[in-house]
Amino acid sequence: MVGLETRMAVSSGGRARLKIAADAAQIEQLLINILHNAVDASLETGGKVTAGWRELGDVVEVFVRDEGPGIMNPENVFVPFFTTKPGGSGIGLRLSRQIAEAHSGSLSLANRKDRTGCEALLRLPR
Repeated sequence: MVGLETRMAVSSGGRARLKIAADAAQIEQLLINILHNAVDASLETGGKVTAGWRELGDVVEVFVRDEGPGIMNPENVFVPFFTTKPGGSGIGLRLSRQIAEAHSGSLSLANRKDRTGCEALLRLPR
């Protein structure tokens, strides 16, 4: 997914191969959505984006961290049709969360504690 982003270089890390039981097209769309949002945010501030994954027992965590301005209205992040982007539809994150939940997983977004920016965290069962 990182290679699809052409607006900035995204650093990535994690194990080379990891298998999960999931609909590849849906998970790909979810990852595109959160990566696109992270790059949008980081382009505002000149920050970086990092993506990676790790195994935690029977769960796989995929994270995307940006160095953008952070989330201004965290309570509205997953509200359908709420957007802060000019021309945005407000459905990308809501759809992404629904995809995660349909795979018995979760998607959360939170402001980073170590610096400005946001972390999207996708958790899926192995």
